[in-house]
Amino acid sequence: MSKEQKIKTAAAYKGISQAKLAALIGMTASNFNQKLKRDTFTDEELSNIAEALGSTFVPCSFEFPDGMKI
Repeated sequence: MSKEQKIKTAAAYKGISQAKLAALIGMTASNFNQKLKRDTFTDEELSNIAEALGSTFVPCSFEFPDGMKI
């Protein structure tokens, strides 16, 4: 599963739109979408995404308190 798919799946799992997720991490929806398509998120940005989703960033995965891993 690509990073883009993981981010989209994690956001859907939490019921958060991409635009809302972008706002939660202080990024415009347009910039977020471009970074998503180009796969240019840094590990720090991925950590921020995970935190905004209430999960933990582990390189190449998102882990939720209920045990769900994406």
